[in-house]
Amino acid sequence: MKFFFVHLQKTAGTSLFVRLKRHFDRDAIYPPEDDKGNVAGIISVDHLQQRWRERGDDIEIVTGHFPLCTTELLGGHFVTLTVLRDPVERTLSYLRHHKAMTPADADLPLEEIYEDPFRFHGLVHNHMTKMFSLTVAEMTDGALTRVEYTPERLARAKANLAGVDVLGLQDHFESFCEELQARFGWRLGSPAHTSRTEPVEVPSSFRQRIADDNADDLALWEHAQMLYTARARAYS
Repeated sequence: MKFFFVHLQKTAGTSLFVRLKRHFDRDAIYPPEDDKGNVAGIISVDHLQQRWRERGDDIEIVTGHFPLCTTELLGGHFVTLTVLRDPVERTLSYLRHHKAMTPADADLPLEEIYEDPFRFHGLVHNHMTKMFSLTVAEMTDGALTRVEYTPERLARAKANLAGVDVLGLQDHFESFCEELQARFGWRLGSPAHTSRTEPVEVPSSFRQRIADDNADDLALWEHAQMLYTARARAYS
């Protein structure tokens, strides 16, 4: 059995990665140890495919910021996993993290970081919708691929999300980990808190701007919450 974790930025995926290392042999997790610190290892689909050709038999779980359709390029069947987060909170967390980790931007206001075209189009604008709606045919640069947001794209994202095997919400992250342990016998251990930044006050107008810019992600988030509730009732 092989697993594919669709790691959406700032949804506790790094914390999960730390805990996965408690259960899986390090060689069984992508990205491998020798890609530590290599940005290509977590975002380049070409790099992932190369490593898969070299080590695919040994890899049991793929993590990284790869759209769901990447599974088609790797072939075979994967048990799919993901965690979603309120898109406004996800975006603000991403901006704070970038500010904290990028000395050149440390003094920039969050609004200015938000407006940078590369970051906005690549990693902010309806990021969750893109990660679940991209097709292999249109994916030119992995998660950084620019797309047009249409009702059809949102519908495809919702349908693909409904097909994910284990769905988690960031504000119920421990329940997600408990489900992984119960269903697959994983030993993830106690919580591991990583990559956290302290919330800061931002104008309500900026929050509304993020919400308006990411209307599809808000719709997908509402859909994810409904799916999560329905699944919880089915399992209870």
